[in-house]
Amino acid sequence: MSHENEAKIKHEAKEDRGPLDITLLTEQYKADLFKYQQKEAEYIKTKNQLDGTKQIVLQMSGTIRELHNQNENFQAEIARLREEIQLLEMQIKK
Repeated sequence: MSHENEAKIKHEAKEDRGPLDITLLTEQYKADLFKYQQKEAEYIKTKNQLDGTKQIVLQMSGTIRELHNQNENFQAEIARLREEIQLLEMQIKK
């Protein structure tokens, strides 16, 4: 409940002391609680989305590292095979 609403309700309660005071307070409390629950649900939803996104990013970065290592290994193998081809071509020419 906001401070302004609480002050307004207290002021109204002083003017009209009766069962309506409790009803107003209860209704205001329910409304404020509902707003809080909505914000909390939105927070939880956002946090879950961020946690899921974080997991995806971590998995992708691991995959990228793995692919980078494989690429380096393949490049080294290609270089080795090219040297072998040159040696074989030189042997054929002799």
